[in-house]
Amino acid sequence: MAVDEALARVHARGRALPTLRLYAWNPPAVSVGYAQALEGEVNLEECRRAGVDWVRRPTGGRAVLHEHELTYCVVIRQSLLPGSVLATYRRLAKGLAGVLRRLGLDPVLAAPSGRASRRTAACFDEPSAHELLVAGKKVLGSAQVRRDGVILQHGSLLLHFSPGRLAQFLPGLSPERLASRAAGVSGLLGRPTGIDEASRAFREGFAQELGITLRPGDLTPEERELAETLLPRYAHPSLQRPGKGVR
Repeated sequence: MAVDEALARVHARGRALPTLRLYAWNPPAVSVGYAQALEGEVNLEECRRAGVDWVRRPTGGRAVLHEHELTYCVVIRQSLLPGSVLATYRRLAKGLAGVLRRLGLDPVLAAPSGRASRRTAACFDEPSAHELLVAGKKVLGSAQVRRDGVILQHGSLLLHFSPGRLAQFLPGLSPERLASRAAGVSGLLGRPTGIDEASRAFREGFAQELGITLRPGDLTPEERELAETLLPRYAHPSLQRPGKGVR
């Protein structure tokens, strides 16, 4: 999270290109949204027992278990991706649909439900209107924040989904309901799908669908130094209060 915030800040200063970052988590962790409560919505004692970390994202949305999944981060100036929040979500969803198709899936955009969203702690418990479904199930969840003219969007692509494992860390969730709402790529394809395959599909499908060129890169010295400075905010649980987003 510190790296992603650093990418957004340096991009806002005009000293870095738009960025797509892909990564996995070790050890596993539960991330919660910018304004989401931590205690009461995440079973912290169970996380400690299982060796699962927790962290607050600078982006919005609800809780995600980062285990057997691929996390993406997009950082881009609003001037390069103009429009409302919903419009930019849908524009990026076009690229994400290309990722899923590259993996052999057939995604569709979730239709507006016409009703108030169910209050739930879990990102994968219910789709938003800008998100993609495969066979009626959510396989990829996204959340966004805008600061200093920059869009930072996070997302999680489920490679393997275990409803019982997610419910273990988020109180009050039904594994049966979760199983009816979300699925992993491996389960949908009927074969194991690993990080390398998913990352390759992400780079190729996202770039092709959006008509952009991606090139590999490392953190700049400025990004790396800023990430180190920001790290205590994300590493120390006492700083993990709702509303602590990108500054």
